[in-house]
Amino acid sequence: MEAGAATAAHDDARVVAALRAGDEAAFRMLVAELHSSLVRVASIYVPSRAVAEEVVQETWVGVLRGLDRFEGRSSLKTWILRILTNTAKTRGRREGRTIPFSSLQSPGTVPEPAVDADRFRPDDDPRWPGHWAAAPEELPEDRLVAAETRARLEAAIADLPASQRAVITLRDVQGWTSEEVCNALDVTETNQRVLLHRARSKVRAALEHYLRGDEE
Repeated sequence: MEAGAATAAHDDARVVAALRAGDEAAFRMLVAELHSSLVRVASIYVPSRAVAEEVVQETWVGVLRGLDRFEGRSSLKTWILRILTNTAKTRGRREGRTIPFSSLQSPGTVPEPAVDADRFRPDDDPRWPGHWAAAPEELPEDRLVAAETRARLEAAIADLPASQRAVITLRDVQGWTSEEVCNALDVTETNQRVLLHRARSKVRAALEHYLRGDEE
């Protein structure tokens, strides 16, 4: 087992042991870390934010009840995401939601405008593989990090289709690896890459649109 994976497994074991012992502080920390991501993923399957929040509450109950069944075969957060997706799918069917499996399992069948590959860093980039390349004309750093710009970035992510929003949130906001996202959402690496590429393209376009000052 690689050092990073071994450390993660050790951390998971520590957290699970604390939860099994009834450590409320450990549970609050876990909720604070994962809650927003769970809500975004639940939104793929259910019709509203309110229902997504209910699904997440059901998920946390399921996590506490199922701790004795956690065997560490996957990471703790992947295990929790699997509980969430199963709960959300069941709730989505109950709510009469048409679950957009095509957007997760076959994103290539959902047509969207192509984006020039040179707008992104190569997959072997040593620092930011697959992320946006620098814009031709960079604006001052202080504007890029301004609170309003960050708010526009968050708004652009919120406007994405649910499947793309979930993937970019897990990858770029929460810092999950592609393997973790694929395991959690039960998608192939290829489909995960397509969803992430489309999400990054739209977010970058929205941010550039704002930074140029050509909003209506």
